[in-house]
Amino acid sequence: MTSGASTAGAAAGLRALVVPDAVQGVSLPVWVLYPTHSAPTEHTFGPYAVQAAANATPAGGGLPIVLLSHGNGGSPWTHRHTATHLAQAGFAVVLVDHLGNSRTDNALAGTLANLENRPRHLRLALDAALADPRLGPALDAGRVGALGHSIGAYTVLAAAGGLPGAGPHETLDGQPCLVAVASDERVRALALLAPAGFWFQHPGALDAVTAPLLVRVGAADTITPPTHAQALVSAARNAAHLDFEIVENAGHFSFQSPYPPALQRPDFPPAHDPPGFDRAAYQPHLNAQLAAFFAHTLAPG
Repeated sequence: MTSGASTAGAAAGLRALVVPDAVQGVSLPVWVLYPTHSAPTEHTFGPYAVQAAANATPAGGGLPIVLLSHGNGGSPWTHRHTATHLAQAGFAVVLVDHLGNSRTDNALAGTLANLENRPRHLRLALDAALADPRLGPALDAGRVGALGHSIGAYTVLAAAGGLPGAGPHETLDGQPCLVAVASDERVRALALLAPAGFWFQHPGALDAVTAPLLVRVGAADTITPPTHAQALVSAARNAAHLDFEIVENAGHFSFQSPYPPALQRPDFPPAHDPPGFDRAAYQPHLNAQLAAFFAHTLAPG
């Protein structure tokens, strides 16, 4: 998967970046998890704990990159187990906090501005990771994938060539319109978890998406049910490859890491799954599938 030193037996390294977004007028919190042979320690991000070695030397070179886009009002750390697994498997995982639509700042939820901002955030975060003096030399700009959950799936589809449209409830004048997004030709593979694709319903919206797709949706998802995901993949008819699975008993949030005990409250739906689904048991299976998908689709050459 990589060139240079081996990443076998690697732990996760952790590098924090602050990425200015001049358009939105904010500085985006961005973190990169990557393979390292340094010993990890515990780091906390709000209620989430991660075992990683801060600012450690990357193990290996030519590391493939996976951009990670979280869901509506969420946090990239809700996918911390997936990100850590991918880092230990030899990927550099770029986690973006989508300010305006995140746990720490959700002021732009449901707006045209949010739809415009999210794909740009990924491009800025990728640019910053590649330019970072510690990480940049170890990364392979020619091997970039993206992983998105819920509206994060919208984000990575838009970054990979999708042409989204905003609904009347999202615009100031109450009229639907196309969303001004610029695709990033560096993104070569997409993994979509419980994808929200409401913004790609017009003809030809996904014709330019040619990257291989891995799609997972829960059979018991009532927010973005399987019929939505099936319509989405049908529209992405030019994708080079499709790995599509409806996961039995899974719900919308079942693809996130298990939540810490303090958040497993009855009034917090993301921490809970439909009857018969074991999120903790499913996570290793999902993470192995994601690592195998990106290893294949981002292989050198």
